[in-house]
Amino acid sequence: MSARTQAWLWFAQRASAALLGFFVLVHLATMIYAVRSGLSAGEILSRTRGNTPWMLFYALFVVAVAVHVPIGLRNILAETFAWRGRGLELVVLAIGVFFLLFGLRAVWAVYAPGAGAS
Repeated sequence: MSARTQAWLWFAQRASAALLGFFVLVHLATMIYAVRSGLSAGEILSRTRGNTPWMLFYALFVVAVAVHVPIGLRNILAETFAWRGRGLELVVLAIGVFFLLFGLRAVWAVYAPGAGAS
C-alpha cells in the first residue's frame, strides 16, 4: 500500500473518530433525556418519523462508523495476525459496506413516515 493511501486512511480514521465523539455525545444526551422524560418507544418513534434533521444526523453517524470501524479493524488484524494483502482489504471493505447498508436501513426504519404502522 502506498504511503499516500496510508496517510489518507490515517486521516479518515482520525476525522471519523472526531465525528463519532460528537455523535455519541449527542446520542447519549438524547437517550438520557428520553429516559428521564419517561418517553416510550412509540413516543420516541413519533418524534423521529419524518424528522429530516434527525435522519441526517443518524445517517452521518452511520457513515462515520462505516469509515472508522474497517480502518481500525484492518490495523488490528494486520498487527495481531500479520495479515496483509488483498484478502484483508476485501474483508474490511465488506465489513464497512455491511455497517453502511444495515446502518442506513435502520436509520430509514426509524425515519420513514408510516413505517411500521398497522
